[in-house]
Amino acid sequence: MRPGPADELPGEHRSGVGATPRELAVQVVVVVSAALLYFGVRGFTEGSEEIAVRNAERLLRIENGLGLANEDSLQALILDHRWLVTFFNWIYIWGHWPVIIAVLAWLFVRHRVQYRLLFRSMLISGAIGLIVFALYPVSPPRLMPDGEFVDTVTELSRSYRVLQPPALVNKYAALPSLHVGWNLLVGITVFRASRAVWLRVFAIVSPLLMMAAVVLTGNHYVVDGFVGSAVAALGLLGAMRLARRDREHSDTLPVSGPTLEAPL
Repeated sequence: MRPGPADELPGEHRSGVGATPRELAVQVVVVVSAALLYFGVRGFTEGSEEIAVRNAERLLRIENGLGLANEDSLQALILDHRWLVTFFNWIYIWGHWPVIIAVLAWLFVRHRVQYRLLFRSMLISGAIGLIVFALYPVSPPRLMPDGEFVDTVTELSRSYRVLQPPALVNKYAALPSLHVGWNLLVGITVFRASRAVWLRVFAIVSPLLMMAAVVLTGNHYVVDGFVGSAVAALGLLGAMRLARRDREHSDTLPVSGPTLEAPL
């Protein structure tokens, strides 16, 4: 469903024609600041290794009860095939932040309402994620003391250290997987914003590939992806509620000429 004129807020543009350099600069500052704040807070919320391992063991018991504890056997399927390992490493590394940034830029230029919806959804779900990281640290499979999992991203790639510097990474932030959750939000937003078949296929495939990648690279448990998707859904619901509030507020304002678009 593409947004129509009734979905827009005062001062918003559906195309890049009305996007001024000042607006673009403001959005770059806002997005970069939000990302730095997220990573900074995430790094400071890292719990102890002992607690994180214990919580991971509890999580695995839950997965066993649900019949989902098959991360080790799934990773074993690709370890003997270097091209598959490389493929899923690339999905995990290049299919997340680079994709998010590219989609945010495209939405800001072409679909401003969907841009705001995605950005707000990420802010809300990111805040929820930070709370969970702080209260319930979980060790990812690759850091479990039994050593059954291979850390394919760290062992076979250096680019991830550039995209997410180790100093800003919380090692025990396995639950929820916002890699999966935010890729799902991107997929939903792209699907709604575009009618192009290839973009809609990308919107569907991207979160599914990321769900596979987070498990096959040893970075997350299966349940992490489901919880990450649920957290993302909460973020989207919150953003939609804010959008309705904005529309209701705009309906009560007198028409007095163009207005500057707020960053969020």
